[in-house]
Amino acid sequence: MASPEHGPIVLHWPEIEELLDGLDLVTAMERGFAAYSRGRAVVPPVGELLLDEAPGEVHIKYGYVRGDDFYVVKIASGFFDNPKLGLAAGNGMMLLFAQATGEPRAVLLDEGRLTDLRTAAAGAVAAKHLAPSVVERIGIVGTGVQARRQLEALRGVIDCRAVLVSGRSPAALEAFREEMSALGFEVETTLEPSAIADRCNLIVTTTPSHEPLLTAEEIRTGTHITAVGSDTPDKQELDSAILASAHMVVADSLSQCRLRGEISHALREGVLAERDVVELGAIVAGDATGRRSDDAVTVVDLTGVAVQDVEIASAVFRAYRTTG
Repeated sequence: MASPEHGPIVLHWPEIEELLDGLDLVTAMERGFAAYSRGRAVVPPVGELLLDEAPGEVHIKYGYVRGDDFYVVKIASGFFDNPKLGLAAGNGMMLLFAQATGEPRAVLLDEGRLTDLRTAAAGAVAAKHLAPSVVERIGIVGTGVQARRQLEALRGVIDCRAVLVSGRSPAALEAFREEMSALGFEVETTLEPSAIADRCNLIVTTTPSHEPLLTAEEIRTGTHITAVGSDTPDKQELDSAILASAHMVVADSLSQCRLRGEISHALREGVLAERDVVELGAIVAGDATGRRSDDAVTVVDLTGVAVQDVEIASAVFRAYRTTG
């Protein structure tokens, strides 16, 4: 393994995983979101490569925070038929460079897992600032890796351990129930997303659906929804009427959400105006008010912002320098 003085360090996932122990990723995401919404972060538009025949998608995100030490380029992919081949659906890496000189400092061969973790931490930030004061039951739509990571991350910010998860496969639902029950959650399962809306007041959607899975009529008063799965222009998990009737709609990045995610659909349909959307970082920084009452319906649209990759990659590298 090369030292920074003679080239970039190269870390594989087992080494990265050890360095993550003890890192406060929720606080790191809060710091990144606040910097972004206060104009301190430089984040160009997302690079996106869609492969029709695989099928697969590749996202390239990059940026830096002014005054920090590094800039980061992240490549993350999703090839959805990979599990049929015995391969993980997600993969990727993060590249970290010195902001002052452009010298490469680290190659983090994280297999896409840092993206999973920073996304889950962002979901925890959303719940921390916008969930109702009493969460009766957590609803998870989807049974994949991100569904698991989101629920794990909520442990640090939400006391509730009662969970209802919806999915399309009884086998996947049972696997989810077993894994999450081992972490102390009381997990029930359903094949109907509408059951989530009926019984849960904190909902996280984590699927790559291209059609809405939840409708406005189903959402209970006082529910908070964190929408994670819709990170391209054509994905959609929420009926746009949910956003139209919500008391607060929150974007991780308004510029990104104009083009992708749940907010983009509502804007195109003319049921939501940009002036009615606030950024998550503004709430974190105290520049905007979050949930105003337990009767409010709130929605956070997480499309994934490069500043999250900057924060998690920088945290891993600093942990390496401390322990290496």
